[in-house]
Amino acid sequence: MKFILAFFFLAPLHIYSQEVEASDILFLKIQELEGELASLRSELESQAYLIEKLLSEDQNQVENVISLNAEINSDESTFRFEGINDSQSIDEVYDQAISELNDKDFQAAKRSFDYLANNFNDDEKIPLSLFWLGEISLLESNLLESERFFQRLASDFPDHWRTPLAHKKIGDILMMSNEVGAAKIKYQFVVQTFPENAASSLALQLLENME
Repeated sequence: MKFILAFFFLAPLHIYSQEVEASDILFLKIQELEGELASLRSELESQAYLIEKLLSEDQNQVENVISLNAEINSDESTFRFEGINDSQSIDEVYDQAISELNDKDFQAAKRSFDYLANNFNDDEKIPLSLFWLGEISLLESNLLESERFFQRLASDFPDHWRTPLAHKKIGDILMMSNEVGAAKIKYQFVVQTFPENAASSLALQLLENME
């Protein structure tokens, strides 16, 4: 009889203990999710800041290139892809894409850059469009698509001034994909191939952090 009474007294305590334990686990899970959300928010803010910084650099570089081309031959300010008769010039499409990027309308900018990259031929605007497509895809955490754009830039325009950074970005994507060995090889490639480029310094710093 005493055993039965003890059981009835202890049973509620056991149930209460289980409820407390479940509540603690739920609280810890919530804290963990909040931490992950804060980390993702910080990563997105950092990527957005980087896009604004790179955008400013690109605009200055493009202005210099446009000015130089105008001095060489004013008739070469735009070039339409052979066989395509589109009403919008390369400059108009690119300026629209840059404006959308400045407004943080990334989906619209992505459509404009993609249209430009696949319908025109220009040794300055096309690689820049591919670079921004890679950056926007990276912002969207679409690593495979981002790598594809950066790879296309690096292979089709090996001498473009954004190519070293495109290679470094591929290394970053490999790191995000936990392909540490491949990322290290890519960073070493950047350091050895583009020693005077700023991308080389970034890659070297990452290599040192990996030691």
